[in-house]
Amino acid sequence: MVAVSVGVDDTTRPRATAWQRLRRKPAAMVGLVVVLMFVGAALAAPWLAPYDPLGTSWSRIRRPPSELFWFGTDELGRDILSRILYGARASLQAGVVSVAIAMVLGVPLGLIAGYAGGWSDHVIGRCTDALLACPFLILAIAMAAFLGPSLTNAMIAIGISATPIFIRLTRASVLGVKTEDYVEAARAAGNPHWRILVRHILPNILPPLIVQATLTIATAIIAESALSFLGLGQQPPNPSWGSMLNTARSFMSQAPHMAVWPGLAICVVVLAFNLLGDGLRDVLDPKDG
Repeated sequence: MVAVSVGVDDTTRPRATAWQRLRRKPAAMVGLVVVLMFVGAALAAPWLAPYDPLGTSWSRIRRPPSELFWFGTDELGRDILSRILYGARASLQAGVVSVAIAMVLGVPLGLIAGYAGGWSDHVIGRCTDALLACPFLILAIAMAAFLGPSLTNAMIAIGISATPIFIRLTRASVLGVKTEDYVEAARAAGNPHWRILVRHILPNILPPLIVQATLTIATAIIAESALSFLGLGQQPPNPSWGSMLNTARSFMSQAPHMAVWPGLAICVVVLAFNLLGDGLRDVLDPKDG
């Protein structure tokens, strides 16, 4: 009689192992919890916000934090807590969408450059070097100014500016993987190049891409805040952490709380994504443990 073992599918074991290793890293878990809290607050902003984020009142201008207004009010009497909650939507959306744009553009180009080599690698490499020669934030500002001030254009500008990072990372990962035995076996079996890239190479270079995506989200949030601060991102009266800081700088002596809360929100969420990214780097590193 042949014994049949019933257990967890083998495909779930690596994910379960990664989760167990991540749970053993307190800093990464703190980052994950904070990120989930901000995501939950952004999604539930219509229910959590105590006031209309766009509602003005001349009778409550620049009030300090109190029982009625936990974070105080701004120069138009709008509740800062409500604007922080709604502003989280713009910042998190900018971070995720910008990184998605960068990966959609950068990963295929990096795959082609690393796998095909030759003239394609040379052309893609020179274009990538040209983009990297300009500082990330300066390039994003220039592109956002060219496209026009709006949150959508800011996300496009940030995504294109972050594309070279994923091109270089993908190319380097492909160069380290394409000579492995399983890739050579797939090539010897007559698999087309696209199948080798999609089925054999891409799944094995995902861990560094996931880590880089997590870290780049933090950079994109800072970039979106900078663009909104300069008037190139989310447009008033819609709330954005960067535009709130821009307004608050004119009232630092009369109402410093206007700058404290959006600045603190940016610092906390960026730190959380960096902690999570560092933890994922340790967990997903094949050389670790």
